[in-house]
Amino acid sequence: MDLKNSHIMTAMVTPFDKDGNVDYELLKRLIDHLLSTGTDGILVSGTTGEGPTLTEEEKIELIEKTVEYVAGRVPVVAGTGSNNTKTTIEYTNKVAKIDGVDAALVVVPYYNKPDQAGMIAHFTAVADNVDLPIVMYNIPGRTGVTMEVKTIAELSKHQNIIGIKDCTGIVNMAEIVANTPDDFLAFTGEDADALAARNVGAQGVISVASHLFGKEISQMYAANSKGDNELAGELMRDLTPKMKALFSHPSPSPVKAALNHVGIEVGGCRLPILALDDAQASVLFNQLGI
Repeated sequence: MDLKNSHIMTAMVTPFDKDGNVDYELLKRLIDHLLSTGTDGILVSGTTGEGPTLTEEEKIELIEKTVEYVAGRVPVVAGTGSNNTKTTIEYTNKVAKIDGVDAALVVVPYYNKPDQAGMIAHFTAVADNVDLPIVMYNIPGRTGVTMEVKTIAELSKHQNIIGIKDCTGIVNMAEIVANTPDDFLAFTGEDADALAARNVGAQGVISVASHLFGKEISQMYAANSKGDNELAGELMRDLTPKMKALFSHPSPSPVKAALNHVGIEVGGCRLPILALDDAQASVLFNQLGI
């Protein structure tokens, strides 16, 4: 399915049962909730989905079940990147065999700290050797290195690299849009930049806040598309502190606590991420207005 019609892609949490196992009944309910509240694309097994603490077997089954439950209603992107180029290629090709996965999200290699030439070599090798379109993921706060705009522009010329999730701010987002092909899909990975990104020509947002505020983000984008900047701005101003609150503790602990609080059960987190304690949760729920 084409990602060009996706503007609000949810970086979906992974629901766990009381024993810490992936809970597929809760997953189905979560997906139905997301798709009924404005989400028009699903990212599974990403950072918010606690991909780093899932086994490969768990991730494959999670992706399979996600595709099954989405049932073609929206595009599905699967997180497949690592700091090992060979492993990324091998794992991405395993995911490519799952019918219904539309693209792979591949993170800039973390910990190794490659330079720009190394990033180009990594993404080119992956894109050349996998059977899924690639969306790159630039998140310096987690990887320790920043993929520069000129590097993104160079990689955007590759026919199998279709987009980017970028977390380096609105100035870089504007430059990415200006220096990549018209059909290159630029998503902000920062909820607070959701409106600004659209205003500089980006595709949309890969969001955490859409778990809870998908309707409001959708209304904001609809108002923006109609030229109602006053309403779009009002909605964004109301959303911004709530978006900030969802990252007041290590993610996805806040969003999972909030979902559980409003009756969308997703369980806890896997170590090293801790669940919020009662005091932390109380402050969060007040900030979110839930």
